[in-house]
Amino acid sequence: MKVLPMLFVVLFVMPVALSQVVEQCRKDAFPPPDSTKLPTVVVNLDDKPAIRWKNAIEPIKDDIVDLIHTITGVLNKYVINVADFLFEVLLETLPEPYRSEINGIADVLGIPEGQVVIYNIFYELFSVCTSIVAEDPQGNLYHGRNLDFGLFLGWDSQNDTWLLTEKLRKILKNVDFQKNGKTVYQSASFLGYVGLLTAVKPHTFTLTINERFNKDGGFVGIFNWIKGDRDAKWMGFLTRDIMDSATSYTEARHLLMTEKLVAPAYYILGGNSTGEGVIITRARESVVDVQELNITSNRWYLLQTNYDPGSPPPFFDDRRTPGNKCMKEWGRDATGVKSIFNVLTTKPNLNKLTVYTSIMSVRDGVTTWMQDCKTPCTPW
Repeated sequence: MKVLPMLFVVLFVMPVALSQVVEQCRKDAFPPPDSTKLPTVVVNLDDKPAIRWKNAIEPIKDDIVDLIHTITGVLNKYVINVADFLFEVLLETLPEPYRSEINGIADVLGIPEGQVVIYNIFYELFSVCTSIVAEDPQGNLYHGRNLDFGLFLGWDSQNDTWLLTEKLRKILKNVDFQKNGKTVYQSASFLGYVGLLTAVKPHTFTLTINERFNKDGGFVGIFNWIKGDRDAKWMGFLTRDIMDSATSYTEARHLLMTEKLVAPAYYILGGNSTGEGVIITRARESVVDVQELNITSNRWYLLQTNYDPGSPPPFFDDRRTPGNKCMKEWGRDATGVKSIFNVLTTKPNLNKLTVYTSIMSVRDGVTTWMQDCKTPCTPW
């Protein structure tokens, strides 16, 4: 495998991205091959936090370690040693049960705790996504998302893809979080990451997070945390807290709008009744914008990428316009797993960074398929 450095990415990959690959709205992507559908692992929340991930991660621990070493490999040895120390100190400030879970994962993987902290924080800063909430004529809500990850961390010229994106597919599972042998919530997760980016609480609500690019971003929040300002919530931890504690769409919506955050984000929330769908655009300490379903105004779906709804996306990363075109082409009468999967599998919403597509509903839980965008395909 030949991995090309950042200079190649800047000189050759980025110019390709400036001319997006846009295709006609797909109608033939669903059903995808059975081989791409994710298996499910169980995490027992009745177990002590330090051991509850052990059975899930042990069979693929070598792949997780390889991924973490790829992430830390962009740093030189001196920086890694400093980072190991700093992030091990940071670990002691993280809230429970996440601190103990990370400790336990590091024990299973046999690597320094600081590296597992880096791995968990990474998802707070570098994910690029598309999320859709849509309501069919019968009032059923569907929530779809593409998770795009791995930008600028090495280009694999042999397989024509991002190196990290390839490695992420090996550690991706659906996770069934259980108490007393019963499902509490489900997620699509990269094992070793203890937060949630894509999750559903059966019969109650669905939730995804999209990264929001902002100058007052996650790096500022992390710096403030290290300085001692620790009343903010890590976005993936907040999602899990809400899955654990919130008992309704209304309660989840309130928490997403009021909690102070380490990093800005878009929270996309779906409920279990007609009209229950919202995009919450968050700064670290305030709500910037709220977009909601409104069936009486024919607003039967919401689509969010990584740019504020009231602002145009940049020309080199416009996934919003093609996504809206395809949702309208399918129409409300066709809303369901098939239509949303086809929209998310149409380039450029499907791109070289796309790791997976999940479709959720409060009735059926989460189903996830690994994705692989064949050339020609936009790098992001």
